[in-house]
Amino acid sequence: MNLLSVSINHRTAPVELREALHLNDEEIRNFILKQKGKLLSEGLVISTCNRTEVYGIPVDKNITNKELQDSIITYKSDSKASIENFEHHISQESIRHLFKVATGIDSMLIGDNQIYKQVKDSFQLADELQFTGFFMRRIMDAAARAGKRAITETSISEGAVTVSYAAVQLIEKIFSTLNKKSALIIGTGETGEIAAKHLRDRGIGRLALTNRTFEKAEKLANELNTAVFPFDSFKEHLHKFDIIISATSSEGLIISKSDIESAMKKRNFASMVLMDIAIPRDIDPKSKKIEYVFYHDIDSLNIIVEQNLAKRKEEIPKVEKIIEEELDSFFEWYNSLEAAPTIKTLRDHFEAIRAEEVEKNVNKFSESDREKLDIVTKRIINKILHQPTVELKKTSEADNRTEDTAQKISVIRELFGLTKKAE
Repeated sequence: MNLLSVSINHRTAPVELREALHLNDEEIRNFILKQKGKLLSEGLVISTCNRTEVYGIPVDKNITNKELQDSIITYKSDSKASIENFEHHISQESIRHLFKVATGIDSMLIGDNQIYKQVKDSFQLADELQFTGFFMRRIMDAAARAGKRAITETSISEGAVTVSYAAVQLIEKIFSTLNKKSALIIGTGETGEIAAKHLRDRGIGRLALTNRTFEKAEKLANELNTAVFPFDSFKEHLHKFDIIISATSSEGLIISKSDIESAMKKRNFASMVLMDIAIPRDIDPKSKKIEYVFYHDIDSLNIIVEQNLAKRKEEIPKVEKIIEEELDSFFEWYNSLEAAPTIKTLRDHFEAIRAEEVEKNVNKFSESDREKLDIVTKRIINKILHQPTVELKKTSEADNRTEDTAQKISVIRELFGLTKKAE
């Protein structure tokens, strides 16, 4: 199968190049409409914060991965990416790479199951634009199956592998439920933003944000539908929150032990969780000595992250086994689209039916008629299969298995149950 794919990702390029080649949904739509029928007959475009990838069957067998790569660079004219920043895959390796992406073992965060949904969403977008033909639909079915199996049959996605997520998981162990708890996120950079989104997804009762640049906090607050406080006055509100997560880029401490003591008095010493995930630290570590205060810094969280990451890495061989099983299954189907094997399977299928029925009824005929019965029933089968055989032989004379010929063979196999029979 002449399936081409190109990928710029976290292993091949720094973040500034990945950002330059990132495609939002509207850009993906325009790129597909521009290349459909010109460069690719069918395909798929995936673009996330860590990768931009294009898969497709070229309209001409002379089209190469280099042209596919150049089409992205040209489309994003401000990009300075070069061939060294791309991975090129062909045929089986293209499909294997897609399976690795869908199962999360090619992610920056091993086992990231968000990518499974992102791949499915990318396929949905391509399908809406009628860019997913006969082959890409079958490939995507197999990729989705591999991704789902990785999630359900292995532990590749279990356990926190980001400090933000580890902080939230630890909070959940301290408070059995979060729907009646309140949290303040100090600092809305990437780490703080991820922590805020994890808390929201876990059903936190009340969430508020603060940041030195108020506009940045306000933008995230609007997205998450949360409250926002000016940075210079956030200490006045500490006592209102059960959970404080701090992730600023300040040079020194921004919350002292006395600040926490004051807040705890106003809370009548109701339990408070402090998660300091900043480097250098934001919260005075002496705060852990205050009664009913649960204090953790990035070192204790990193231990959780490293343990979980080690467990996920141990699961990679299991996921690779799933990928190889799905690859074998896909190419068993693909190879069945050859004309000659299908003709033989089809004839064998009908001959088996004919022989079984003759065997059941042979005693109803005289000895002299049994040979005639055999001859007549074989002639009937030959006449029934004549036209399908002619059509299948025509496909074998083509230089390549086009979508049309492959679809014709697939329909015949499905219609007569030959695929299920082979399985």
